[in-house]
Amino acid sequence: MNYIKGVQIYTDGACRGNPGPGGWGAILIHGNRVREISGGERITTNNRMELTAVIRALQELKKPSEIDLYSDSNYIVMGMTSWLHNWKKSGWKRKTGRLENIDLWQQLDELAQKHLIRWHWVRGHFGNPYNERADKLAREAVPKGST
Repeated sequence: MNYIKGVQIYTDGACRGNPGPGGWGAILIHGNRVREISGGERITTNNRMELTAVIRALQELKKPSEIDLYSDSNYIVMGMTSWLHNWKKSGWKRKTGRLENIDLWQQLDELAQKHLIRWHWVRGHFGNPYNERADKLAREAVPKGST
């Protein structure tokens, strides 16, 4: 399969309270093109926003791509690189029982299968300009007037 090469994606999620109002942000980079996307929900969790950021970013890609995806969420990176296989093998359950956010994990799994993705964990708030920008997009997307 021919993959679009050189795509970079930075994602982040934010939540005011957990659960509470939340936002997500993503930056897609290909060559000299940079696209920023974001959104929010009135009642959600931080992990749901982290997952949503990745899902929405992958939905933006119209063709199969070779991607370096950067997240400061171990939940995302470990989920996709270490835990997903066993969750699927055990019928989308964890050893300790119910898998949280199963709807989003299943959606992410389906989207990820269309691409070649290298998952990278980056330390949050540590000076990476794209990670910092994704964080800002997520925080700004938290619905206004929410407590």
